[in-house]
Amino acid sequence: MNPRPVTAAVALLAATSTLATEPLALTEAMATARQQAREVTAARSRQAAADERANQARGFRMPSVRLEENWIRTNSPAEVFALTLNQERFSLGDLMVGDPNDPDPLNTAITRLEISMPVYTGGEIRGRVRQAELAAESASSASEWAGNQAAYEAAAAYVMLSQAEEYVRLLTQARETVAAHVALARAYEEQGMLVKSELLRAEVELARMDDLVVEARGRAKVAQANLAFRLGEEQGSERSLAPLPDPGPIPEGLEGWLTSAAQRRDLSAARSLLRAGELEDQVRRAAFLPKVGVVARGDLVDDTLFGDHGGSWSVMAQASINLFAGGSDQAARAAARHELAAGREDVQRFEQGVQLEVRQAYEEAITARARHETARRALTAAREAERIVRERFATGVVKMIDLLDASTARREAETRELVARDEAHVALFRLAVKSGRAPETVIP
Repeated sequence: MNPRPVTAAVALLAATSTLATEPLALTEAMATARQQAREVTAARSRQAAADERANQARGFRMPSVRLEENWIRTNSPAEVFALTLNQERFSLGDLMVGDPNDPDPLNTAITRLEISMPVYTGGEIRGRVRQAELAAESASSASEWAGNQAAYEAAAAYVMLSQAEEYVRLLTQARETVAAHVALARAYEEQGMLVKSELLRAEVELARMDDLVVEARGRAKVAQANLAFRLGEEQGSERSLAPLPDPGPIPEGLEGWLTSAAQRRDLSAARSLLRAGELEDQVRRAAFLPKVGVVARGDLVDDTLFGDHGGSWSVMAQASINLFAGGSDQAARAAARHELAAGREDVQRFEQGVQLEVRQAYEEAITARARHETARRALTAAREAERIVRERFATGVVKMIDLLDASTARREAETRELVARDEAHVALFRLAVKSGRAPETVIP
């Protein structure tokens, strides 16, 4: 057996395993969501469908070619006479021999090639083509918006998982600290330096920490599944995360965010559909104008399928105009105008709603950043307070319950700082998306 293929396979598996355990960076998670999140792939499919509908609309400008085969068996006198002529088998002798009022059944096969082309439709085709193109533009904008949304959701899930895992580490460390306090209290109690109630109080706190650690680990598992869901992966998969940097500063003031929000992709999609609606009145007006077209037709006629004993051709120019349709065309135009007015109101309301969303997201980002700074200062104070209480406990100045309270306050301050830090991250990503920017642009 040649060992080289086996060695190569082992090396390949080792490399794959290494790649699988590489920490997932935030930018990589967002890029993955842009490619394979379900809402993104669905939006791309809708965009492709809209592009094909635009191609379909353009096709109505081109000639239509149709080939058909008809088979007829009849004893209708008029049809037998005409079809016999078309087969080029008519003779006066056969007509005189038989009874023209009661002919024998005749088999006829007609192979027909027909080409038709619209020449003038009152602008209907041109309008429908432009509407389909605008719908495709709208779908393209909606696809870009779906990508930004997916990137944001992946970033939020990434931050949530990072928070959950760090919270597990904080609680584990806090549990170890409480366990050390319990061991110390037990030693003091055995030496008669501590009353039994304080030892029991420490043991109760340790049991509570055990419960918190178990609960935090369960939340981390749910956060793992949520990240996999946002990335379009199997929810049973687990990813290790690269360290998340501290949230960056808000790069500019409110006006800059409001300016970029005017080009938000979902808003652009709505504007494209509004422009398509503006063409509807023009399309409906075509119902009152003449329609002109040309039809060319060639027939091969025989008594067997696809036969060519007889042949003929025709060229026709067709023109028509709708004189009266019970008022339905006028009603359709009026309805289109009303729909257009409603659409304009909807888009204007959408624009104002986007501005409101940006203002809200901006204030939330400002608040989240300020809260993070406050939480950092509080954490520094809580750690210093715990250090002082620990030293005083070692000298017998304070009780065990005071040390436990100081440790609890420090842990709660760490939790608040962690939550505030992650809220500042998510708030900045949300501000970027609400302002029509890619969330990747605000990563520190």
